[in-house]
Amino acid sequence: MTTLALGPSWLDPDYLLNQFGLWGLLVIVFAESGLLIGFFLPGDSLLFTTGLLITTHKLDTPLWLACLLICIAAILGDQAGYLFGKKVGPALFNRPDSKLFKQENVVKAHDFFEKYGPKSLVLARFVPIVRTFTPIIAGVSGMRYRSFITFNIIGGVLWGAGVTLLGAWLGNIDFVHKNIEAILILIVLISVVPIAIEFLRARGKSKKAASAAGAPPAQRGRHAKR
Repeated sequence: MTTLALGPSWLDPDYLLNQFGLWGLLVIVFAESGLLIGFFLPGDSLLFTTGLLITTHKLDTPLWLACLLICIAAILGDQAGYLFGKKVGPALFNRPDSKLFKQENVVKAHDFFEKYGPKSLVLARFVPIVRTFTPIIAGVSGMRYRSFITFNIIGGVLWGAGVTLLGAWLGNIDFVHKNIEAILILIVLISVVPIAIEFLRARGKSKKAASAAGAPPAQRGRHAKR
């Protein structure tokens, strides 16, 4: 099976699984779940491809074992992110941008955490980039460890086992076999939709703020009364 990489060939899920196997997959899941350098890794499409390869006998690993190990790697990744955030603290928000670190990603994750609270650890699992930074923000914010570990486990199992089992289930459908590249692209696009929505919302808010700041004082007063 060949798949179309959405970016560099070394980010192609099929390439990664062929080169590094299950253990490479676990390292990637761990890194994307809570390490600052893992935000760009293809978690969703990688898990889906893993399930599909297992169900078509192209990856010699029992499905139950793969799901179990993936969930453990995802939970431990978030754990590492939480401990890192707790150690670094608010200083993370003052860290300068670099090639692998963008302050805007921290801000997005912080806003996401503030909006959804502890359940953000579950929801963020299904949002690329945000899922990497959310456990770190939870640590920075001093979230109670008992609450963190509870939502961490729930999110890790729903995402890790859920997406993998989805790939295994759809792998039994002939249409998916014949259109695997299109399916993988669709999965990535769907996972990016929440980010696009948040971007458009933030852009709309900034435009409104800019127009309000440029309006005459009397007009701003009328808007405020409304």
